[in-house]
Amino acid sequence: MIKRTIEISQEPAYLATKHGQLQIRRGDNLVGSIPCEDIGVVLVDHPQTQYSHSALTQLAEFNAAVVLCGRNHLPVAVLLPVSHHSNVVWRLRDQIAVGRPLSKQLWQQLIRAKIRASASNLEVGSPAKSKLLELARQVRSGDPTNIEALAARIYWQNWLKSDISFRRDVEGDGLNSLLNYGYAVIRAAIARALVAAGLTPALGIKHANRGNAFALADDLVEPLRFLVDERVRELFYQGFLELGPESKAGLLKLLAEDLQLGSESGPMMVCLHRYIASLVKCYQGEAKKLLIPERLKSASTTNQEKLV
Repeated sequence: MIKRTIEISQEPAYLATKHGQLQIRRGDNLVGSIPCEDIGVVLVDHPQTQYSHSALTQLAEFNAAVVLCGRNHLPVAVLLPVSHHSNVVWRLRDQIAVGRPLSKQLWQQLIRAKIRASASNLEVGSPAKSKLLELARQVRSGDPTNIEALAARIYWQNWLKSDISFRRDVEGDGLNSLLNYGYAVIRAAIARALVAAGLTPALGIKHANRGNAFALADDLVEPLRFLVDERVRELFYQGFLELGPESKAGLLKLLAEDLQLGSESGPMMVCLHRYIASLVKCYQGEAKKLLIPERLKSASTTNQEKLV
C-alpha cells in the first residue's frame, strides 16, 4: 500500500488522534481524518500548528515520519520511531561491523549512480552529458579523486538553458531553496525507511559529521537528487521562482512518482524500502551490489513487475 504524505502549511491546525485516525482540526471544525497506518510522512510548515501527545506517538507507532519546517520553510527536524523494530540491535551490530573496503565500494556505486542520473537530466547528445557519463565510468572505490565534485560543476553549469545564469548555493534562496526543500523531503523519506528496516541513520557510509543524525540518509539520497533537480527545473520554466504552496506541493508529489528498481517499478515510497533492503543484504554479506532506484524505463523496453 502506498503511504500518504500529509502537508500542513497554508493554515494552522490542531493534530490529534481518535480511534487510530489522525484528525486535523481548525477551530471547532474537523477538516480531515486519515488512518495513521496509511500515513508515511506528515510535513508541517505552519508555525501555529499544535499537536496532542497521542498524535505524535501514534504516528511513530505506525512508522510515520513527522517533518518540521522552520522560518525559511525548510525542514529543520524529523521525528522518527525508534523502538518497534525487533532486529534493531542486530542491524546496529551489522552497521558497526562494516569494513572500510565495503564502505568504499558502496560509495563508488552511489556516486556512479548519482552522476549517471545527473547526466539523464541534460540534453541528449550534449558535450556535458557525454562528459558526465565518461566521468561516471572513472569513479573508483571510495572516489579518492573526488570525481563527484567535478561532475557537479559540469552539471550545474548546464542544468538550465545556456542563457540563464545559476549558481548552486546551499544557503541561497530562489531556486536553491526549492532544491533544498525537495532534497530534505526525500531525505526524510529515506530516514523513515532506514528506521523501518532497523538501521541507525546516524551511521553513514561516507558522511560522518558528528553532528549529523542522518548521515546514512545523506549518503543514500545522492542518486535520487536528480528527481528533485528535474522537478525544480520544470517548476522554474512554469514561472515558479520561490518556495511557495504550489511549488512545495509539486515537490511533495515526488514521493508518489514511479521509479525503476532492477526489473521492477513502483512508487518512490515503495522503492525506498527495497533500496534499503538491498543495503541490509550488503551489510550482512549476502550481496555486493545495491539496488538503486532509477528513472522509470518505458514499459516497451523492459519486462517489468509492479512493486506494491
